[in-house]
Amino acid sequence: MAETLLKMRHARTMDRVPPGVPPDPGLVLADPPNRPSTKAPLLWATSAALPWAVVVVAQIGWWTADPSLEWAHILAAVATALGIVLFVGIVPVWRYRVHRWDIDARAVYTRTGWLVQERRIAPISRVQTVDTQRGPLDRLFGLASVTVTTASSAGAVRIVALDDEVAERIVAQLTDIAALGEQDAT
Repeated sequence: MAETLLKMRHARTMDRVPPGVPPDPGLVLADPPNRPSTKAPLLWATSAALPWAVVVVAQIGWWTADPSLEWAHILAAVATALGIVLFVGIVPVWRYRVHRWDIDARAVYTRTGWLVQERRIAPISRVQTVDTQRGPLDRLFGLASVTVTTASSAGAVRIVALDDEVAERIVAQLTDIAALGEQDAT
């Protein structure tokens, strides 16, 4: 509870600090504690592997159609292998280490990204809709994503790669919290 209040106090203080004035060093924005499902890296690796599989098949076709440019085939194969290692092997693990989320009576907190990381805090009073998405791969792994649309020009807040049960619980929790609010999110 103290961390949540500290988060909100920091968010409100940062809104009032004039440009060029450093924030109070006593206020620290704590990371949200909840991670995506442990199946998230597998989902992300699988979704990254599909386009790379198409690239590999295209390179094999190119090699069989024109084997005379051996140096170009080797260069393309090395680039493809490096891309597969990075986007299928490293990025999903990195994303899992970075992605976090939390929900309390005041706000929805997220931290996302892998190369460029983003923190979002959406006050519950600004929540307009809560949606659940399950693509084909999500359903295969028993996962879902929750999108919280707010009255903000920054766009919706997404909590990705959650177990189905957790996603349903979040939707119910946000619906209950938003229904208790007195303010209209428009």
